[in-house]
Amino acid sequence: MTRIAVIGGTGYAGGHIVRTAADRGHEVISYSRTLPETPAPGVEYREADFTDAEAARAIVADADVVIVCAAPRGDMEGRVEGAVAQLAALAAEAGVRLGVIGGAGSLLVSEGGPRVMDGPDFPAAILPEAQEAGRMLDALRADDSGLDWFYVSPAAGFGSFAPGEPRGTYRVGGDVLLVDEAGESFVSGADFATALVDEIQEPAHRRQRFTVAY
Repeated sequence: MTRIAVIGGTGYAGGHIVRTAADRGHEVISYSRTLPETPAPGVEYREADFTDAEAARAIVADADVVIVCAAPRGDMEGRVEGAVAQLAALAAEAGVRLGVIGGAGSLLVSEGGPRVMDGPDFPAAILPEAQEAGRMLDALRADDSGLDWFYVSPAAGFGSFAPGEPRGTYRVGGDVLLVDEAGESFVSGADFATALVDEIQEPAHRRQRFTVAY
């Protein structure tokens, strides 16, 4: 059993992750600024703002693995990048593994090709979020502290706007956007969470980014 702290555990990705991890017997603590109306069985919920230094220190001190699902959007735009850097320093010092859920924008369209977010059709409204998430990946890659980290970019069509049905399967890639035979990039919340918990249980991407899609 692993003690897993999920920051943003009441959101779309985080909600699926905490439920999947708890169902598989892990000790799960969800951190968010508000508590959920319908808690998931077996999950402990705590109110906290992880951008606060004391809160971040407490989160890391009470976990084997910390997963960040907070997106840099809305009032969190411009704040997540620094908070993740703060967590990374604390996790490195404590020997805690750190996982960061980023978007698909920093993935490459093709091997050696441009990033998804650099394309002409990328929505301008979410470009700042994608750019901040991309900088978080760059910072982790530049880390020389020995921090045990991983960064996950879900499929381009991942989100509460298209929850989909679980298929019980998924594909894992590296830095290139995964698409299916129809050219679509998608994964359900449930199957994304399965991939994430699989990585926690059997680490295959230490100090690496990977992507998950069908």
